[in-house]
Amino acid sequence: MTNEKPYRPNVGIALFHADGRVLIGHRFKGDGPEIILPGLDWQMPQGGVDEGEVLRDAAMRELWEETSVVSADYLGETDWLTYEFPPYDGPQTHRLAKFRGQRQKWFALRFTGKDDEIDPLTPRNGQPAEFDAWRWERLDRVADVVVPFRREVYRAVAQQFSPFAS
Repeated sequence: MTNEKPYRPNVGIALFHADGRVLIGHRFKGDGPEIILPGLDWQMPQGGVDEGEVLRDAAMRELWEETSVVSADYLGETDWLTYEFPPYDGPQTHRLAKFRGQRQKWFALRFTGKDDEIDPLTPRNGQPAEFDAWRWERLDRVADVVVPFRREVYRAVAQQFSPFAS
């Protein structure tokens, strides 16, 4: 049996600190198909692409919505990467219930601001906060703190963006 649901178009952001670490956020609990497991509740900012939106603009919008960061310079991007959601039996009204997973283009950005610019708790653009905490982490360690169904994508991102982590 094949999954007829489409992939959700999505952008991910690896925001690099000057020391080569990337910003990760700690997710709030209870987010439907993107199940949060104890100890595996961190991720880099990511989000959906609006109809007709330029992907780099979507990355900057998502970064701002989820972290308040606007001080960032473009470094590079990946090709499209995909992952499948785990089985989901919850309400079909959930924003992700109609998708089989996500099709993502990841963007590497260099943070040019100061840490006090980062604020994941204030809702922006009518979107609720997704993170309740944040920290800088080594890029090669991020796959170890995300939910298992995202790990291969995070490993591919870490491999492709490794030159920016040094």
